[in-house]
Amino acid sequence: MKKIIVIGVVICLMLNACIAQTKKNNTKKNKNMNENVKLELATFGAGCFWCVEAVFQRLEGVEKVESGYAGGKTERPTYKEICTGLTGHAEVCQISYNPQKISFEELLEVFWGTHDATTINQQGNDIGTQYRSAVFYHNQNQKNLAEAYKEKITKEKVFDAPVITEITAYNNYYPAEQYHQNYYNQNSSQGYCSYTIAPKIEKLKKVFKNKLKKEGE
Repeated sequence: MKKIIVIGVVICLMLNACIAQTKKNNTKKNKNMNENVKLELATFGAGCFWCVEAVFQRLEGVEKVESGYAGGKTERPTYKEICTGLTGHAEVCQISYNPQKISFEELLEVFWGTHDATTINQQGNDIGTQYRSAVFYHNQNQKNLAEAYKEKITKEKVFDAPVITEITAYNNYYPAEQYHQNYYNQNSSQGYCSYTIAPKIEKLKKVFKNKLKKEGE
């Protein structure tokens, strides 16, 4: 009987070791696969970049979101200059994403589903050309997809008013100051975050729950 018990224990230990090694190999394999994937870029303007950043950071397949300025003529603009509305730049987020996990079309779906694309140079109480709705495409394919999606939601009358989103070539992008980066995650109790961004996150969780990262990712 003791011999049988010992054999059973040995078998269990061997099985556990095999399972652990398999998990380790799978983790290493997945890591290597992710490292070999070439990330792609998407650049969207949809009002205050704090809001846009908070939304896209939570999507599965999005590896990095950087707040910045694009589409204007002023070189290396400061936030103070942006706030004048005279630089020509829009507040944008540059999104690095894994196309094997999330497509550009899906990003467009979230983009148009989480801001008002019918108000010219305005999102809520944020008013100015820097808050315009815009897709800054990086290649012809992105341009075609964005134009087709815009035409689709226009025909389907998704919004009560015409969609005024600007679709234009990516140009003159500059990263925003460091204190703007990862803003909501670091300042969620701040007034603007609580009253403006938090409701967007709640909507995201309800409407796009199948596209969200798992807790802890």
